[in-house]
Amino acid sequence: MFEFTAAADLLNNKTILITGAGAGIGRACAKAFASHGAKLILVSRSQPKLEQLYDEIELQHPGKTLIHPLDFRKASNADFTQLAQSLDAQFPCLDGLIHNAALLGPRSPIEFYPEQDWQDLMQVNVNAAFSLTKVLLPALARSPDARVLFTSSSVGRSAGAYWGAYAVSKFAVEGMMQTLAAEVGKTTNIRVNSLNPGSTRTAMRRDAYPAENPQTQPTPESIMPVYLYLFSAAGSSFHGQALNVRGFTPA
Repeated sequence: MFEFTAAADLLNNKTILITGAGAGIGRACAKAFASHGAKLILVSRSQPKLEQLYDEIELQHPGKTLIHPLDFRKASNADFTQLAQSLDAQFPCLDGLIHNAALLGPRSPIEFYPEQDWQDLMQVNVNAAFSLTKVLLPALARSPDARVLFTSSSVGRSAGAYWGAYAVSKFAVEGMMQTLAAEVGKTTNIRVNSLNPGSTRTAMRRDAYPAENPQTQPTPESIMPVYLYLFSAAGSSFHGQALNVRGFTPA
């Protein structure tokens, strides 16, 4: 596993928005980034989980965190615009965006895949990531050193049978990352990448592999050194790349 000893002030004066922050990798990112000085905007569909996380972070790092409950399945363009306007009113720029929110959906053959599940999953995993990125790009462009990180998956790089909409959505996320990276790479200080966390001890992993012993998988906290590195000054060397937590090596 990649090792990186991050300075306590690594993310001082950085403002970072994390989606899917209520649980799993998003939650681990929030706590790790807060411990290194970041100001956070945490987005999740679950208000109770956000409030619990807020309370935990507030105890150790008071005044650093805002929470914004939002269900991406139902969110409209107006909801995303309102979020962007609220951030513009409170912060001079946005220094980071982590797209972590996602649905797993049924593992089913395409022939029998439920139509509504397909629509919901594409809305959360692809359309919401597009809409949120679109409205936040001006704030990201104002940062002297911004990052956009899309969460990918191994089945979004080499498809497997029965992964249905989830695999297709992750292929779309990879395409969105590459397109955005090509557009902003020479005109802004935004660096855009995708990251495949690999098998990790999360609720989504348990749903996907119910017969697996969760204790055999690394915790979300154990993979945070890769995330912190990518948001450090050294991480600016990565741009437009499909990265993996397993075998991650600094550029």
